[in-house]
Amino acid sequence: MTLDPRTPILVGTGQADERGGGVEPVDLMVRAAREAAADAGSARLLALVDSVRVVGLLSWRYRDPGALVGERIGATVRHTGYSGNGGSTPQVLVNGAAEDIAAGRADVVLIGGAESWRTRTKLRAQKQRPEWTVQDESVPAAEIMVTDVPMADESERRIGLDRPSYVYPLFEQALRISAGRSPEEHREFIGGLWSRFSKIAATNPNAWVQREYTAAEIATPSPENRMISTPYTKLLNSNNMVDQGAVLLMCSVETATRLGIARENWVFPQSGTESHDTYAIAERGALDGSPAIRIAGARALELAGIGLDDVAHVDIYSCFPSAVQVAANELGLALDDPGRPLTVTGGLTFGGGPWNNYVSHSIATMARRVRESPGSYGLVTANSGYLTKHAVGVYRTEPPAGGFRRLDVQAEVVGQPTTAALVSYAGTASVESWTVVYGRDGSPERGFLAARTAAGERALAATTDAEDLARLTEVDVAGQHVSIAENGQFHFARR
Repeated sequence: MTLDPRTPILVGTGQADERGGGVEPVDLMVRAAREAAADAGSARLLALVDSVRVVGLLSWRYRDPGALVGERIGATVRHTGYSGNGGSTPQVLVNGAAEDIAAGRADVVLIGGAESWRTRTKLRAQKQRPEWTVQDESVPAAEIMVTDVPMADESERRIGLDRPSYVYPLFEQALRISAGRSPEEHREFIGGLWSRFSKIAATNPNAWVQREYTAAEIATPSPENRMISTPYTKLLNSNNMVDQGAVLLMCSVETATRLGIARENWVFPQSGTESHDTYAIAERGALDGSPAIRIAGARALELAGIGLDDVAHVDIYSCFPSAVQVAANELGLALDDPGRPLTVTGGLTFGGGPWNNYVSHSIATMARRVRESPGSYGLVTANSGYLTKHAVGVYRTEPPAGGFRRLDVQAEVVGQPTTAALVSYAGTASVESWTVVYGRDGSPERGFLAARTAAGERALAATTDAEDLARLTEVDVAGQHVSIAENGQFHFARR
């Protein structure tokens, strides 16, 4: 087939890690960018970058990190962009870049990010500040291309339910209850799931932890693997203690041809979709499901002209086991198919979880995987917030018949069932899901739960009461009654 010269392609990927520490994020990006140019086989590609789009950074603040990257790679950059917080951002930026290249608004786009969080955390512990680049107020702030994902509904804020390590265990408990497993059976189940992820990481040269763990090592608390929030040990949480960067280089077919970039290096984005579930956790139709993932995944496949059985390679966003299970269930993927693992990187625990930028690594690794099996399809999912915002991408070494296609499917998601949520509630309710948060000394500190009123409304509540915490840790309390006070604190009836 004759290709439109404006067809967008991914021609180079680079991943960088710094185990010695001390390298600032923009320099990790520069290192990854140079690797991406080498991967593309074109030394001239970096000088032609006209747009740099950076995934939001947490380990250091720059006014315009894209401008610094452009200067350090020797490019005359016409446009720089930046994002707010959210793990779906890299795929959203790819979707946007593909559209811009196809429309002629950009020609060579660098997408990437980096975190030096491990270094920054160590320096903070020593009460030191790194001597990294500071851009003063004379530097214009980069355009915000993707905004922050909302993560602070009043129903959550008022009880301190304010971070992923508290919320994703609530989804996990709901999954366990729906599956009819005992707590012990479910711990073994998710340990096995994460063990399979670690097996992939053990063979990934860019993974932060290149070691295979057994299910028991992962799911069993120990001094090295403390409990964070039931049922998640440290090894069942995303690992942000990394210094990692990744860069994707995209351009038009016309430019790739002019630069002599080998055809076997071309990876074509086939389709991209975006959507979001309710921003308030309490309004979700079910805590173990995601209509937004289901619809975005189905539409991405339809836009690519394929079915799920045509997909050979998958990377499901994997901040916590519940995120993987919900996405796999909604997409129709088996959790334990040895022929089609749910990750190509090893996931955010073992591959590495550099905050918002993990999916840049998963796309880079996916590009390598589809190149190794020309003609095969790869599917990447990305997630922001509390299973909130989603982006899906399909990749292949062959061009899409109708060109790259992007769709925001939110109009379809809006019509899906939700739950009436109560910001505050006083009265009796039945337990729907719960988790217990542990301190570093291994003692339970706080409990959170989602409960249903007699009318079917959902209320979120918390406790620090020792007797209630003991009950949450010792008993399967699904369906039991609790008394919730106006201030959001709950108690079980005293035994």
